[in-house]
Parts: sequence; C-alpha cells; structure tokens
Amino acid sequence: MGEVIVTMEVGSDGVALITISNPPVNALAVPILAGLKEKFAEAVRRDDVKAIVLTGKNGRFSGGFDINVFQKVHKTGDISVLPDVSVALVTNTLEDCKKPIVAAVQGLALGGGLEVAMGCHARVAAPKTQLGLPELSLGVMPGFGGTQRLPRLLGLSKAIDMMLTSKPILSEEGLKLGLIDAIVPPQDLLKVSRQWALDIAEARKPWVRSLHRTDKIGSLSEAREIIKNARQLVKRTAPNMPQHQACLDVIEEGIVHGGYAGVLKEVKAFNQLVVSDTSKGLVHIFFAQRTISKVPKVTDVGLKPRAVKKVAVIGGGLMGSGIATALILGNINVVLKEVNSEYLQKGIKTIEGNVRGLVARKRLGQAQAEKALSMVKGVLDYSEFRDVDMVIEAVIENVPLKQKIFSEIEKVCPPHCILATNTSTIDLNLVGEKIKSQDRVVGAHFFSPAHVMPLLEIVRTEKTSAQVILDLMTVGKKIKKSPVVVGNCTGFAVNRTFFPYTQGAHILLHLGVDLFRIDRLISSFGLPMGPFQLQDLAGYGVAVAVGKEFANAFPDRTFRSPIVDLLIKSGRNGKNNGKGYYLYEKGSKPKPDPQVFPIIEEAKRQVNIMPGGKPISITDKEIVEMILFPVVNEACRVIEEGVVVRASDLDVASVLGMSFPSYRGGIVFWGDLVGAKHIYESLKKWSEKYSNFYKPSRFLEERARNGVPLSAPLSTSASSRSRM
Repeated sequence: MGEVIVTMEVGSDGVALITISNPPVNALAVPILAGLKEKFAEAVRRDDVKAIVLTGKNGRFSGGFDINVFQKVHKTGDISVLPDVSVALVTNTLEDCKKPIVAAVQGLALGGGLEVAMGCHARVAAPKTQLGLPELSLGVMPGFGGTQRLPRLLGLSKAIDMMLTSKPILSEEGLKLGLIDAIVPPQDLLKVSRQWALDIAEARKPWVRSLHRTDKIGSLSEAREIIKNARQLVKRTAPNMPQHQACLDVIEEGIVHGGYAGVLKEVKAFNQLVVSDTSKGLVHIFFAQRTISKVPKVTDVGLKPRAVKKVAVIGGGLMGSGIATALILGNINVVLKEVNSEYLQKGIKTIEGNVRGLVARKRLGQAQAEKALSMVKGVLDYSEFRDVDMVIEAVIENVPLKQKIFSEIEKVCPPHCILATNTSTIDLNLVGEKIKSQDRVVGAHFFSPAHVMPLLEIVRTEKTSAQVILDLMTVGKKIKKSPVVVGNCTGFAVNRTFFPYTQGAHILLHLGVDLFRIDRLISSFGLPMGPFQLQDLAGYGVAVAVGKEFANAFPDRTFRSPIVDLLIKSGRNGKNNGKGYYLYEKGSKPKPDPQVFPIIEEAKRQVNIMPGGKPISITDKEIVEMILFPVVNEACRVIEEGVVVRASDLDVASVLGMSFPSYRGGIVFWGDLVGAKHIYESLKKWSEKYSNFYKPSRFLEERARNGVPLSAPLSTSASSRSRM
C-alpha cells in the first residue's frame, strides 16, 4: 500500500496543488483530514499562492470517509473519535477560504469525497466519474454538509433521490444538472482546473459558495411538498430505518432556516445515527461481506485460481436454467444437458426468458444479451463434456440418480474438472460416494432464482481440495455472486439455520395464533414475507421433501404438523395452483383465504398442544421472538459445529440467502443485539411450557451464562472439532 499523506506543490502560476493519497480509493482517514487542514492553512498563509486545486492521487478523487472509524465508534460507543469535518474543514477552511479552490475530480467522488468537493468553489471532472452520497446505506446520513449543498447545486428532487437511494450518477449527468462545472479529458484535468482557479481569483469566473445558493431550491411551499412526498415514500419503502426520515428532517431545516443552520443540525443528527442499531447492523454487514473471501487453508496458502472457461450444467429445470443464465452473463461458456429434446428446449427457452427479462428491465443491453445467449449450447449426451472445466449437477433431490450422474461424469470429463452438485439438503459424501476423485466433489448451492439471488454456498467435504474451493470461489465472484464457504451437513449453513423458521410458525399455529397475524408481523420485522406465504411460494412438494430431511437429521427438535398434508389433500399447492394459505390471482396481491380456517382446525385437532384446549394469549413481540429465537438457536449449533468459518459468514448468508434484513446485521448479529441471556431464558421457558423444539443449545447456554457474545470466536479446542 502507498503512503497515507496529503501533499502540496506550488507552481510558477501561483496555484497550489493539494493531493490526497490513501490507496486504493483515497479514503478520508483521520490523518488525511488533519493533513488537509494543515495544507490549506499553509496555502492561505503563503503570499506566492493565488489559488488552490484539490485532487486525489492515481486517478481517484476520494471514496469518502474512512468507515473503519464507525467500527471503532460501535465497539466503544465513543463518538469523540469522529473528527469535526463539516464545520471546521468543509465550511470554515474550504468554503469560506480567502483564496478560490477548485476540485479536480476523477474516477470517483463518493460520500465525504463528494461533500469535500461541494465545499470547493468549482468542480471540474473527467468523463465517467462517479458522484454520489451513499451514506444512508450504512445507517447514517451525509455528515460533511452534503444534505445542504447537494440540493443547492442539483435541485431538491434529484438530490433527495440520490441520497435516499444511495445511487451514484456519472459526471455527464452531474454537468447537465449543475453539480459539475466542466468535463475535460483526464490528461487536461489539472491544467484546466488550475486555470479555472486563477480565473476565479481574477474575477473572470464566478466565486460560488454552494451553501449560500438558493436559486435551485424553489419556493418554500414547493420544497415542503417535495419533502412531504419523499416522507410518504420512505414510510412505505424503509419503515424500520430511521436514517431516511432524519435525513429529510435535516434537509428541511436547511431550507427553512438557512444552509448553516442545516449544517449544524446535520452534525447533531449524524452523531445520533452513528450509534444506532441500524448503523451498527449495516456497517457490520458491509465489513462481513468483505471477510467471506478469507478462508483459512484455502486463500492463505499461495494457491492461484485456475481458469474456468467452460461449464456443463446437467438439468435444465428452474435451478439448472437459472445457474446456466448466471454463468453466461458472467461470460462463461455453458453446455446444458437434458434427457430429451422436449426438456432441453424448455430449458433453453427459460434461459432466453431470463436474459430477455433483464433487457426489458433495463439491467442488460441488447448486444450483451445476444452475446450471452450465443454462449449456451444444448446437448443430449456427454460428447461435449471432454473439455469442460466444471460440471454442475442440478437434477431432482434423488440420491441414486445423483450417484449415477457422478459416476458417468467422472469417466467422461477431464481429470482437472470440478464435480459440483447444486443439492440443497443431501449429504455430499453420499453424492460422491461411488467415485474415485472425491477431492473434486464440491457443493455449489445456488438460491432460487439462481440468476438473481446473490448468495452461492460453497459446500466442502473433508476430502474436497483447497484448489477446487478456490476455483469455485473465483467463478462465484466472476458471476457476481457472494461465495460463502461452508461445511457439509444436512441443509448446510443457510437452510439448516432457517429450518426452525417454518417449524416455529407451525407450532404457533397449533397454539391457536392466527397465521395471517404471524405473516404480517414477520413482514413488519423486515423479512420480504412471512413463513406461510413463503411456503406458498416455494410449493408444498418442497416443504414435504425438506421437512422429511430435517426430521430424519434432527428428530429431537422437529415439530411435525399435519397442516401441509391436509392442504395438499384439499387440492391446494400454494402459488403454483393459485390456492394455498392465500389466494393468488394474476395482477393482484395475495389475499388471505378464509377457507383455510377449517383445514387449520382439523390440523389442531390431530395435533393438540393448546394448553387446556384454549388458544394462547401472546403479544406481537413474543410472536416475532418465538419464530426467530429458534433460528438463532440453530445458528449457535451451526457455529459450534464449525459449519461456517466465522459467525459473520452466517450473517452474510442469512441476508443474501434468506433476505434477513441487512439493517439488523444478519441473524447472529441480531441475536447479540437482543442479547444471548434473553434468548436463552425465553427458549428455556417455552421448552418447558410447549415443546422440546425450543430447547436451548449448549453453545447458547454457555454464552448466555458467561456473558460472551454469540459472535465471539470459538475456543481452539472447539475449532479443532469443526467440519471445516
């Protein structure tokens, strides 16, 4: 890594060039902010300096404030480590400087980087520079005056949209909207910026302090209307996230009471948000996603990934065609194999539909789509397999069938070929039991729909080679997935951790709690849908098959409800045939179906666990806890057995694979926020009162008793027993 430093060179033209250097993105670390203050003070003092240009080294302006500082605040709760940037640096030092400052912006100016640039008196940019304020995605808001200056430079509507969505724009759009004053080729950037700064000094160009501008804000009543509409949108789209409303409050303050009042309120609001649970959760996930790529004895032993240019996918059903789509979009050639031409045509058509769907939603250009579709070839035999680098088997969950396929592909594929299965529950040792090359067997568990969902669970057995794992991790990144390496057990990490989710919902149903109330509360908690609607969506065949797997693996903590069998008997199959717990009609939202109530009554009659035959009385909070605490409990077992490398990997997997709300930091992080002691005591009480299903795990009990966070690393003796 290069040096973390701010440099200043004064040219013969009288312009001081101040450069930020902190590779790779010139983050505004605390020493950089101190260096900026020092260099600007020097430039102002010196008589040979007429004007100043601020830029970043190596073609990047700045990626923003160093968020490692947030982690420090979250660990200690001490906000005094946050430097005073907004008032002391951006407003007093830059904007109110006695000499003009031009920001020469290239590559990216994000977050604090853009806020510093907006404090300058003009902005000259290279083409295709990214400009944005993504702070809300970390649970905070722009804290260096961005909530005040962006609306004054861009106009209120667009500025609010950029902040609420955290999406950047390019300098070309910035120029049209007034955020950028000129776009010039990279090689001319410094020359033009220097001249621009001199032109301001000599009154040939305007000296603009953005905080004092009001021409783009519109009238007070127009501004209030725009903010009111934004508030209503946020209420619907981000109900559990305080940073959105707080950001709008601060923007409004500046419009009503002036920019400087807005800056002062912004500092206060930022300091409150940075210690909120939402910010803790989002910052945790941000760092956790960067840690999944570190796998002991795989990524730290000097291995280099091999090129995977051609992959065979066996099975063109929903999963197989989704996996094939993800691969061709990542520029990897695919051979899709099916058992007959009817199934093969159907698989190819699904892939075409997936790709065309992305074009229709403007996520993919027409030319890219054509190129992707030219990379897939359908086959009915193994003749094309002789030069593939990897095979992914994606057929139905049937052990003898999978074993037969693995024996066949071992014979026809080259000796370096990775042999992967997309099974979601079957033990990998069984799948590869009959073949010699067990070091090449690995699980590549995609989540449905495979070309959309971002998680790839890489499942290793005790025999899988480190090279195979590294190669699959590299393929995962190439096709824009987040690969999490996990150990081999029933359900692996994600499905196993979440198997109590539906079971807990079934228990509550049998205790007399309304299923639609349960779904409503879980949706309000932040999951995309409740457990019953999820069961409808997945189809009851899946529920029955998966239920059997888990009942066999964990008989001591499985609750068997007859509800799904009764629904199937009454001709329901969830969304597949339009009738489940809900009714599904094309073009309208799922509607609760009151006709399921008699079926539920029958289920409760067959398995009667209601104390004294009466429905239990329960609060909303307890319902959420009775569904999610058993999930945290199973996560504890997954951690203790070493199925995941570290607890934060399970947090990432829960967010990306099960859509657990990222602002709650993932399932283990959320468990720690709630507190192991409370979870342990609640589960113990319910296990005595209702069912063994709730029995706390040994790991949870130990952590609760000793006051140790669930996410704290395992002791060395425990990790030596691990499946990793």
